[in-house]
Amino acid sequence: MQQHYDIVNNKREFRFEATMPQGIPATLTYRWLKGDMLLMQTTVPPAAKDSGVGDALIKHVLEHARTHGLRIRVYCPMVAAYIQQHTQWADIVAG
Repeated sequence: MQQHYDIVNNKREFRFEATMPQGIPATLTYRWLKGDMLLMQTTVPPAAKDSGVGDALIKHVLEHARTHGLRIRVYCPMVAAYIQQHTQWADIVAG
């Protein structure tokens, strides 16, 4: 069963954060360039490595981008691997 995570966009820190029971959030950092959202790095606490939080976080960010009509540029290897496995997101990848 897929676990639900509360994910928020911390705009001040330029990162999406998934609340974790251990207190350390899983994060996906981003930047902006010419209107594109650059997905920089996904960080998952070691204790949550196999929890699925990384995939949940990436999916949430991709849904956010699509909903807001954003194009993304992928610099994070975890996001790149996720999109390679879930090709329905390829249309929002810039260039």
